[in-house]
Amino acid sequence: MQPISLDGASLSLASVVAVARDGVLVQLDADARARMESSCAWVQRAASGGLRDAEGRSLAVYGVNTGYGSLARVRIGDADISRLSWNLLRSHAAGVGPIVDPVTTRAMMLLRANALAKGASGCRPALVDSLAAMLNRGVVPEVPSQGSCGSSGDLAPLCHLGLVVFRDDADLAHESGSAWIDGERHSGRDAMKLAGIERLIPGPKEGLAMSNGAQLSTAFAALACWDAAQLVLDAEIAAALSFEALCGVRRALHPAVHALRPYRGAIACASNLRRLLDGSTLVDSLPDKVQDAYSLRCTPQVLGAVRDGVRFASDQVLVELNSATDNPLILLDAEGDNKAYSAGLFHGEPVGMAADHLKLALCELAALSERRIYRLTTGTLSARLPPHLVRGDRPNMGMMVPQTSAAALVSENRSLAWPASADSIPTCEDQEDHVAMSTTAARRATDVLGNSRLVVAIELLSAVHGVWARQDEDPNAVLGAGSAAAVAVLEDVLGGRRPSVIPAEDIERIDLALREGRIVRAVQQAIGPLEGV
Repeated sequence: MQPISLDGASLSLASVVAVARDGVLVQLDADARARMESSCAWVQRAASGGLRDAEGRSLAVYGVNTGYGSLARVRIGDADISRLSWNLLRSHAAGVGPIVDPVTTRAMMLLRANALAKGASGCRPALVDSLAAMLNRGVVPEVPSQGSCGSSGDLAPLCHLGLVVFRDDADLAHESGSAWIDGERHSGRDAMKLAGIERLIPGPKEGLAMSNGAQLSTAFAALACWDAAQLVLDAEIAAALSFEALCGVRRALHPAVHALRPYRGAIACASNLRRLLDGSTLVDSLPDKVQDAYSLRCTPQVLGAVRDGVRFASDQVLVELNSATDNPLILLDAEGDNKAYSAGLFHGEPVGMAADHLKLALCELAALSERRIYRLTTGTLSARLPPHLVRGDRPNMGMMVPQTSAAALVSENRSLAWPASADSIPTCEDQEDHVAMSTTAARRATDVLGNSRLVVAIELLSAVHGVWARQDEDPNAVLGAGSAAAVAVLEDVLGGRRPSVIPAEDIERIDLALREGRIVRAVQQAIGPLEGV
């Protein structure tokens, strides 16, 4: 794959995944380089006193020759400007808690580089070049996952990144920050040396340029949105297998029904279910059954709403991927001598609210899946499937405890679903008197995603046992084309049609298959592309 050019405008979710997970190379776009050079030249003039106000004094530019936050009224002398950025990075590197996983850290680095490539931050192109080199050569800084309120962006996490990118001009031996390269942990200095990347001495405003923006929040959210779109398809496949095992009624999926309440997500979900079940002799096989319980009949309504929620979150994140999030912004085309505009584009509220909506959607995906698991494993609700899906005279508990695990995961999701973006605690002497808590929202969305994938894995395990039980009863039973493809993958993953001796191991195998996209891929090879989110 060709290197991805960072221009501040065209980064996609697929590109984020390609760089963060697959190691695709990146480079700074030529036009973006020119824009960065122009805005940097203006900042350099301001820092050197080359810009004057109406009274002949050097122009005050926030973060260039003033203090930060509540100290914005404090003017910084020319001799101290070069130290201002470095002191910001050191003082704000106050993150705590578990270290962010390498994939998310790489996504954060990519997003910060792309925001700077917008050309409104006033920093040197060398800063983006350094971040690109780190991505291309495998330098992954250690970034704590907690300690950010999402405003002014993810200050602490991004400053931990900055400790590796930059160095102190007064102490060349200073080992700032920590980073991984080639599977080994080093000081920031040594990791960059091993990669052949020279650490930069931060110039005027470059501490702010590195630290302003909700890039950790957006990294978590972007990867979660990408994975959630995949999980929706997996959940629809699991629902189709449950339809088969429970001898569901297909009339609830009729396109004319959904045309009367034309939500985009519901229409797509019903269409996918019809295609997955096409050719099945198990659905509609109980003549006296006129309708199903909500967990089957309302699948298009619930998973359709999940689809719409994932799409909303993805659209919000896509805007953030290609936005300037610095403060102040350098607007060279603006009127007047002062081109620096202090605003609030670093505020993480749009990402935080999107992440909260995403985790709410995923909570419901898992909750619906768990209700079908319960129905599959409860003899009085399953249209005469064996209780707990224990096929034949076998002395085991079948799928009873996996359903318990699913219930626990759904309950945990609900505790995580509380909207973090609804909270705010003032910081910085009340200068930052409303914050986003977007990092917490996005991190929790990632947790909910993982839990929900496990619930879908348990449903697939339960449903395939249910399908096998139906086929034991009627060897001539025919599955829908999509369902049959999914069952074939599950039989391969599980090592054949066997009882689940240690369910945790089977759940883990299916979870891995979901992460790798094996089931969706096999289904689409059998019946053609499903409608995506």
